[in-house]
Amino acid sequence: MEGSSKRWFVLCTKARNELKVTDRLNKIGVEVYTPTKIEVRQWSDRKKKVTTPLLPSMVLVQLLEKEVDAVFQVPGAVRFLFEHGKRASVSNEEVLAMKSYLEATKVADEKGLAVGDIVEVPLLAEQATLLSIKGKKCLAQLQKLGAIVSFQLQ
Repeated sequence: MEGSSKRWFVLCTKARNELKVTDRLNKIGVEVYTPTKIEVRQWSDRKKKVTTPLLPSMVLVQLLEKEVDAVFQVPGAVRFLFEHGKRASVSNEEVLAMKSYLEATKVADEKGLAVGDIVEVPLLAEQATLLSIKGKKCLAQLQKLGAIVSFQLQ
């Protein structure tokens, strides 16, 4: 039976409501994951660390196929992301890899790197070329996929 196991779906939210929707879904018992990063934002009078989502206007929810309508009970949930006429789903391995990668980049100590160095992206076994290093922030381009990933030095 296809609907008997929980799957991860991509839920679209109102702009800048990702964290609020995550809290509201947790309160009604839905398993939800919103990958976030901490950024330092500067205003005219102060600097502040702000938690921002990595997937703008999206959260990942784990549900049975028959429970998908439950997410629309919370304000801020707009619709599911569709791919080829079906709800877009994400494999459990991809979600675990994303969680592991985000945890690894927080604790990784990659000092002594220079632009052009080839590094291995943690937990993905992918080689990447460093494009820029600004303070603790690094950008690298994956060699096989061409995607650009960012991480912070500790």
